[in-house]
This record gives sequence, structure tokens and C-alpha cells, in this order.
Amino acid sequence: MPKINVYFSDFFKVKQEIIKDHGAFNISLINDLPLFIDPFLLFNSEDDRYKKLHDEIIKYVAFLRNVSQGGRLSKGLIKSWFLFPEVKQNWFGYSIVGNGGSGLGREFAEALNASFSDILLNFGNEDITSGSHLEKLCLIKGGIGKDSVSDFTTNLIKSFLLNYTQDFALKYIDKKFLYEFNVEKVEFNYHTRTWVNKKFALPSYYGDFVLLTPRDILTKDETWINRNDMIADFTDICNSIPNDQLRDQLSEYFHRCLPEDAKKKDFEVAADLVIKEHPSFIDYYIKSKERQSNDAHKISMDKVIETEKVFIDKVQKLIDSIFENQKDFFAGKQDTFDESYNRVMYLKQVIENNNGYKVFYLKGNPIKRESDLQLMFRLTWFASLSDVNSEVDNGRGPVDYKISRGAKDKTLVEFKLASNSKLKQNLAKQVEIYEKANGTKNSIKVILYFSDEELSKLGKVFKELKIKEDKNLVIIDARPNKVSASNVKE
Repeated sequence: MPKINVYFSDFFKVKQEIIKDHGAFNISLINDLPLFIDPFLLFNSEDDRYKKLHDEIIKYVAFLRNVSQGGRLSKGLIKSWFLFPEVKQNWFGYSIVGNGGSGLGREFAEALNASFSDILLNFGNEDITSGSHLEKLCLIKGGIGKDSVSDFTTNLIKSFLLNYTQDFALKYIDKKFLYEFNVEKVEFNYHTRTWVNKKFALPSYYGDFVLLTPRDILTKDETWINRNDMIADFTDICNSIPNDQLRDQLSEYFHRCLPEDAKKKDFEVAADLVIKEHPSFIDYYIKSKERQSNDAHKISMDKVIETEKVFIDKVQKLIDSIFENQKDFFAGKQDTFDESYNRVMYLKQVIENNNGYKVFYLKGNPIKRESDLQLMFRLTWFASLSDVNSEVDNGRGPVDYKISRGAKDKTLVEFKLASNSKLKQNLAKQVEIYEKANGTKNSIKVILYFSDEELSKLGKVFKELKIKEDKNLVIIDARPNKVSASNVKE
């Protein structure tokens, strides 16, 4: 059976075991996978290489602190020192289609530059924590989260990742897959205060290089030090502060900033006000995370293993099943609607009748995140002439997928969970709105359900809306033990 190329191991003809033995993650070259580098895993590592990398990161941020406090910086210098593109070549992040991202924009740069004059005034010289932490940047303002921290970290350790990948490539990959790339902004020269370019022999994919990343510095969902935890644990952190005067001041000011019947957003606003007046609170929060550091590596590795099981092992089995059992799957002339419908229907067949439902379960529990299901579907869009775009927003909200061949042949595909609280509203209005915005009448709504209760709910919604399953509305039964779904289909 011919091999479908989806992962690094497929494209560069190297065994998955060799990649894993090297310590690297076997990335997909079809789409980003939802992982990112956590700088705390560098800080807290027993590997001297990682500790050195973390020291270099802090050295650069300290440089930014110094130049920020030395006077107003020109737009050119901010662009040169503070702005970085996403390092898309590592194929990590939250891009649903491809591997493109926005990188570190001007808003991040200006927030960071301004913060060195107040909240981050003592960066690099903290006396409460046992070290300095890059993640402090994501605590200063809502909206500067894990993507920003990961992009910044990846840019600042890019030299390591380039050498790490080059060493692997020269040892294990056929030279016909390699190319010498002149890579921009690899190392910073503190004497000239400029970024230096360097050349590397790297795996080449459609004219761009590919980077491998060690598994043991990756995580999913949140960095170990993160803003959500800081806000959620605000009261506990206040109570842990040894200085009783500061502790009571922080607590009193925080509660004074809260309105009656406070909601989640109010807690975040109040916390921001406290932190602005008492920046040392951030250091006490980081200190609490340092105390729990023994859990950081285990939790992150569990998330990496989960990602491998879901987005590599299980998706690969699904792809193999599709290709093996449907050899004429790609044959014949189809428009985008027929192609999309055929892929959805075969996905349905595999899930319902060929144990494919197991793709959507981990440790016996269903994966109930629409983003995960969308990504799994995207990873099966191989060997197609159609252009596959996701989260396309043409003015009336984003649609999951737009499959197109030119301006006149377009089909929208939307995935929903039966457990979605807005399912009825979505079925009644959303696809019609998307069709108008995208200039097409072709659309397919796909609904997955995982239990008898969800099936019953689905039946009620279908009855109330007077709709039934057809080529535009497909339901997929992802229950381990299935019974008739006729009450929905009829």
C-alpha cells in the first residue's frame, strides 16, 4: 500500500523510532499541531544545555529592559529588537490550516517596552523568586498569552533548534532532501546590537526549511506560569505572602476594586489594578509556581504523549484505513461538494463501522473539543486538488472549512458537537449566513455525538427545526456501543 505523506517521518523517509530516540517530536507537515515551547521547562531542566538557553533568553530580555529604560526608542529600533515573526518552520501552534501565524506584533512590542518602566522594572534582578522568567511578559496584560511567550522563546533559541535539526538531518536524512538555507535573525551580537544570519543544511519542504523540536520542552494548553492561574489563585497567593502588611494591603485593595456580584472579567480587572499598584505580586505568584516545579515536566510530558496518541497514532490509522479500504476514493471527476461529501461520508463509515470512533477517545473518554475534531479532519485532507482553508471570515463570522477550486466552485464544511449548547441556534441560522457571506449555496454540516443522551437531544432539535439528515446535514455516531439513530434520520 502506498504511503500517504503527513508527518516528518513520511516526507523525509526516516523511521519514527529514530526521531523519538533523538528526543524530537514527529511533526505534521500538513498542519500545525497544538503544542508550543514552555520556557519554564528550560529553566527547571537538569540538562545544562537547556539551562544555558534560558540564561541566554533572560540576558536578551535584560538587554531590552536596559535600552527601554535608557530613553524613548525609535520605531526602527523597536522593530529591530522587539518584533519577531512566528517561527512557522517548527509546525507548532494553533493554526487550523497550514503553519502560518501572526508572530509578535507591534502591540506586544509596545506593551513590553512600556512595562519595563513600571511592572517589569526589576526584571533580571528579582529577589523574591529564584530566577527570572520570560513568562512574566504574559502576566502583564490580557491578550499576551502562550502564543506570544512561545513565539518569543522560539525566536530566542532558534540557533539551538537549527543546530539540533541540522545534526539530526546530516546523520539520518538522505542528502537529496536537504538544502543549505541562509536563515535570518539566528544570533544576537551585543557589540553591534544587531541580529546575525547564518547558513544551515536543513530538511527542505516546498522551498522552506523544517525544524525539529525536543519533546521535553513542549507543552499544550498553557505554559506552567500563566495569567489564568495567576488570576484564579489570586486570593491564595495573597495569603501566602509572608509580609503581613503587604498581604493585607493587597487583599483589601483587591476586594475594594471588585463590584457586587462580580463576574470573572471583574476579577481580572481588579487583579490588573492591584498588580499595577503592587508589581511584586507577580513575583510572589511565580514563586508559588517554582515551589510546584516538580510537577511541571510530568504534566507537560503527559500532554505531549496525549497529542502524539490523538494527532499522530490514531489519525495515521484513520488515514491508512481510508486509503486501504477505498482505493478509488480519489478517482473520477468531482466538484468540491461531491469531494467534501465523499470524504465526510467515508469518515462516517470508518468511525461508525470500522472502529474509527476510537480516534475520538483517549483513555476511554471522548475528546469533546471541536478544535481537535476539526484538526483531525484537516489531517485527512491529503491527495486533493482542492484548496482547503479554515476559519475563513468573510464578514459574518468564521466558518470551519471552505473547500474551493477557483471562484465558482466552493463548499463550506462545518463540524459541531451534539453537546454544543448553541447547536439549535447554529443549525437554524449559521450556515445560511455563511453561505451568503462566501457566495455559495454548497454547504455540509457534520454533527458528532458520543452518547445516547446526546442522540436524544439531537432528535429533539431536528424535530423542532423540522430537518433531517441528508447530503447537507450528516450525523456521525461516535458511541462505542451503538443503537439505532432512526429517530434522528427520519
